[in-house]
Amino acid sequence: MVWEVKTLDQISKNLDRKRVPITKKNRTHGSIPYYGASGIVDYVEEYIFDEELLLVSEDGANLLARTYPIAFSINGKTWVNNHAHVLRFKDKISQRFVELYLNSIKLDDFVSGMAQPKLNQKMLNKIPIPFPPISEQKRIVAILDEAFESIAKAKENAEKNLKNAKEIFEGCLQSVFENKGDGWKEKTLGSLSKFVSVGYVGPTSKFYCDKHEGIPFLRSQNVRPAKLSMKGIRYILPEFHTILKKSQLKSGDLLFVRVGANRGDCCSLPENLGEINCANIVFARPTEASPTFLELFCLSQIGRERLLSMTTGSAQGVINTKSVAELIVPLPNIKEQLAIETKLNLISSETKKLEVIYTQKLADLEELKKSILTKAFEGKLTEASV
Repeated sequence: MVWEVKTLDQISKNLDRKRVPITKKNRTHGSIPYYGASGIVDYVEEYIFDEELLLVSEDGANLLARTYPIAFSINGKTWVNNHAHVLRFKDKISQRFVELYLNSIKLDDFVSGMAQPKLNQKMLNKIPIPFPPISEQKRIVAILDEAFESIAKAKENAEKNLKNAKEIFEGCLQSVFENKGDGWKEKTLGSLSKFVSVGYVGPTSKFYCDKHEGIPFLRSQNVRPAKLSMKGIRYILPEFHTILKKSQLKSGDLLFVRVGANRGDCCSLPENLGEINCANIVFARPTEASPTFLELFCLSQIGRERLLSMTTGSAQGVINTKSVAELIVPLPNIKEQLAIETKLNLISSETKKLEVIYTQKLADLEELKKSILTKAFEGKLTEASV
């Protein structure tokens, strides 16, 4: 079967001239979808199209990142702004075929600009479209739609299982601090620590040096819930490490993000990291309780809510040394602390294994989808190959 190569101006009619952008302040809210580059951005009162059409992103980072489909069909009464090309096809099958194809290929060679990526109409019309006879298009579309429906259901189940796996540990963690045993006492984190301090606050770039000659210099982006991330880690010269004595950290220190969307994130500093320093992080040095147990409390919903309720300063809030020092912690004896740690660590280990399985499942399903699309547009797709 012979496949031709067509361009979009040969197989569709471009309706871009009918698009009308409306600034947000000038929109009258209604029930009509208002489309932009990546889908619906609002709802308005009037419409300019009332038919089945294919929209293709004209601009935006997604043209290169491909986080969302860049081609998507719309139907019925709609309004489209000037960030999406509007294409009308004579045949619904051809429209769906082209939609699937455009979402399966990279468009980097047709996109201009990196800071503000744009796919203009001239370049859109240069994209070569493998175009088989309508009977073959119909066969391919039917197989792909059926396969993708099955993949979507499998992804939905995997995502649900992944969410459930994460919630198992979170539920167990919450239960520990909701159902405290006899003999638990409430103490402030400050009273359980040698001190509560804050890392260096100020310009940091003047301290930086290469990894091979420096001391690790932690910042807020390195503190993640129950995990110290070394991604993007900076290093400072040993002499600066000595000067910044009040920012020097030790194993077992409890670290907190002070500001931003992740404020309140907490982790304890692992052992065997050697000398290490920090900037813009609040930290406590526990001496009267297990650092891991305190970390678990701060990660629990109860602990996090208590800590965030004590933020001060700006509208978003800042966690300062007083917030951390005055945080009230429910505390059993040290033997029970260690027993709770062991139990929760075991549950965490098992749930993380499940998370790995379901995360890999999602990745495999994405690869399967790509493989099926590749076969489809190479003319190698059969029902047996799906």
